[in-house]
Amino acid sequence: MYPPVDPTIVEFGPFALHWYGLLMASAVITGSWFASKEIERRGKNPEDFWDMLIWVLIPAFLGARLYYVFVQSSDKAYYFANPGQILQIWGGGIHIFGAFIFGGIALWLFTKVRQLPTLMYLDAAAVGLPIAQAIGRWGNFINQELYGPPTDWPLALRIDPAHRLAPYDDLVTYPESTRFHALFLYESVWNLLGFLVLYWVSKRFGRQLRPGDLSLLYLVWYPFGRFFIEFLRTDSWFFPGTPFNVVHILSLIAIVGAISTLVWRRRLGKTVMKNNY
Repeated sequence: MYPPVDPTIVEFGPFALHWYGLLMASAVITGSWFASKEIERRGKNPEDFWDMLIWVLIPAFLGARLYYVFVQSSDKAYYFANPGQILQIWGGGIHIFGAFIFGGIALWLFTKVRQLPTLMYLDAAAVGLPIAQAIGRWGNFINQELYGPPTDWPLALRIDPAHRLAPYDDLVTYPESTRFHALFLYESVWNLLGFLVLYWVSKRFGRQLRPGDLSLLYLVWYPFGRFFIEFLRTDSWFFPGTPFNVVHILSLIAIVGAISTLVWRRRLGKTVMKNNY
């Protein structure tokens, strides 16, 4: 599998249009469209979702970048030495958990100010987010990032020496013919499957779902796949002497917390129904 095109589509003097940015924009628009349709399906005005979008996107991208730079990156010293690179999102290097934190806070604030149902908007985001992630991950392909260790799998990636991290930049040990795990593809496929599952659940069981259920299902699905993909990351900081990093901990917390909440809500609902009966 080879990167098919130059990362830059076209340049106008000091300005450039990058494939990474185009893919991110396509991901946001596609995911937001499905999310707005979820809002509409629940009988609310989808325009409110589009109004919210800009107020959530900026904090989400900022949080995603800062999380990558200061938590996920294995080369934090580079960013401290080159602080001008920290906010250059178009160069790649963002992390979904940072987007969750900053974007989630922004969504909560927006819905409270506008007096909108927060859980409903979280559910709508949970439907649109996986398809957005599935599309956006192809930006990593263009930028030759998010790859794993060497492999002979059929869909393995060729990574140019300039984009390799240590120790894979040693061309004696790892010549240019070396191929690497296509982690971006693994996660893209996992997210696409997650979108299909959540979209089907929202359509098939919409009336039985409680506000927040789709969000909780997302917090089970996505972290579960991400937990295993993280073992193959080459650009992460790992706890010394272990194959684990911060994302493993956050993923486990999300999975256990979401499942526990779903079970608790179902049991609480049955108890209320029994008492009413």
